[in-house]
Amino acid sequence: MDSAVLQLLVLAGIAVFLVLRLKSVLGSREGFEKPPVNEQRTPQTSGLGRPEFEVIEGGPDTDITDHVPEDSPAAKALAEIKSAEPDFSVGDFLHGARQAYEMILMAFEKGDMDELVPFLSRDVYESFMEVVEERERQGLSVEASFVGLRDVRIVAAHVDRASREAEITLRFEAEVTSAVRNTAGEIVEGDPNEIKRQRDTWTFARTLGTDDPNWQLVATGE
Repeated sequence: MDSAVLQLLVLAGIAVFLVLRLKSVLGSREGFEKPPVNEQRTPQTSGLGRPEFEVIEGGPDTDITDHVPEDSPAAKALAEIKSAEPDFSVGDFLHGARQAYEMILMAFEKGDMDELVPFLSRDVYESFMEVVEERERQGLSVEASFVGLRDVRIVAAHVDRASREAEITLRFEAEVTSAVRNTAGEIVEGDPNEIKRQRDTWTFARTLGTDDPNWQLVATGE
């Protein structure tokens, strides 16, 4: 066999092997694929170690439009936040808000207010503290557990350009168990074995451009 033909056969075999290896690692793509566009890949990193996302020139930012309608006031406010702080990701914010909701809700139910100081505005902290102190005066304790979150969605977003304070309002729908006991350990309200659905509307705020990355809970409602 001619040596040139033999070399071509060897190269073809190597190519087939590499294609099979790539498919085994990356999988295969089927169906509609967008045509090539000019992209600017901007690495987005944070202390949470999130993966980078793409900002496509001239196209909608899916990090925003996946969560709020395009061209809505909330979408414009979120775009303004991302413009001021390129490391901000709506998806990661919602992930952090899920964790914050569970942590704040359970700490409040158990009366562990000290650990909530960095995450609550003064007004919200004082409002929560009044409830905790009233329970203590009545000799009541809460037995609560967090079952899970059924839904979290953005209902509003706003940026005050003068103060550079950004606010994002979220609607939480959670499942919890809760029972209130008196000093004798008797249940006076609720059932520790009954899962109930709880809905809360919380507003988180943060001053853009500051070193403190934490968003504080500044308002609560049903």
